Amino acid sequence: MENFNAFKKGVLSLMVLGLVFTSCSKNDEATETSNEVEDTLEVQRSAEIDQVDNILGDLIIDAYEGQEVSEDGRGTYTGDIPECVTITVVAQQGYRQVTLDFGSEGCLVNGHILKGQIIFDYTRDPEAQQISINYNLVDFYFDDKNVIGSRSILKELSNDNGNPQFTHDLEITVIWPSGVQASREGTRIREWVEGFGSGIFSDNVFEITGNWAATFVNGNTHTYEVLIPLRREVICAYFVSGSFDVQRTNFGGIFDYGEGDCDNQATFTFNNGQEISITLN
Repeated sequence: MENFNAFKKGVLSLMVLGLVFTSCSKNDEATETSNEVEDTLEVQRSAEIDQVDNILGDLIIDAYEGQEVSEDGRGTYTGDIPECVTITVVAQQGYRQVTLDFGSEGCLVNGHILKGQIIFDYTRDPEAQQISINYNLVDFYFDDKNVIGSRSILKELSNDNGNPQFTHDLEITVIWPSGVQASREGTRIREWVEGFGSGIFSDNVFEITGNWAATFVNGNTHTYEVLIPLRREVICAYFVSGSFDVQRTNFGGIFDYGEGDCDNQATFTFNNGQEISITLN
C-alpha cells in the first residue's frame, strides 16, 4: 500500500509539473506575441513620422523655391501649397523670414489636416552654393498628432550627381492622442532627381537616404538606415519604393515600401524571415 501511495504521489507531482511547464510555455508565447505586436506598432508609428517629415520638407522647399523664383524674376512658379495656407514674408536686406499659417481649424494638405504654423528663415544669397534654412513649428498638428521641433535644412545647389540636395536635421518629437510619444534624431538627405527648374512643384521627385534613431516614451530605441533610396514623388502621400533596415535589441528587420505604386501598403520582414503587411495611416 505504501508503494502504491508513493506511486500516486509521483504521478500527481509529474502532472503538476506538466501543468506548470505548459502554463509557462503559453505565457512565454503570449509574451512573445505581445512584444512582436508592440514592436510592429512602433515601426508603423515611425513610418507615420516619415510622413510628417516628408510633408514638412515638401512645404518648406516649395515655399522657399517659390519665394526665390519670385525675387529673381526667373519666370513663373506653380507651387503645390493650397490656398488655405496663409503665407507671410518678412524681407530685410540679405534676410528672409517666411511663415506658413495653417490656422487653428486646419488646412488639408496632401490628404492630411495640418494646424498651426511653420516659420523658417534664411540668409539670402543667390550666388551661394549652400543655403541654411532654419525652421520652427508653432502649435503644430499633423492630423491629430502634435509635432514639436526646431530644425535645419542645408540646401546644396549641386551635389556630386549635379542635382540639388537638401540635408535635413531630424530632431523632432511626435505625440499621438493616446499619449504615445516618440523622438527622432539623425540625418536625412533628400536628392532632387526629377522636376528641378520646371517651375512646377507637383512634378518633383526626390530620393532619400540617411540614418536616424527613434526613441519611444517606453525607452525603446530603434535605429534606421536606408538600404534602397526612398523614392518621394510629391504627388503621392507615401513613399512609392525603397527600403530601410530597422534594429533594436532582440528585434529587427527590413521595412519595404514596394516597387513604385502610390499606395499605403508596405511590408516588414523580421530578422527570422517572417513577413507581415503594414497599412500606413
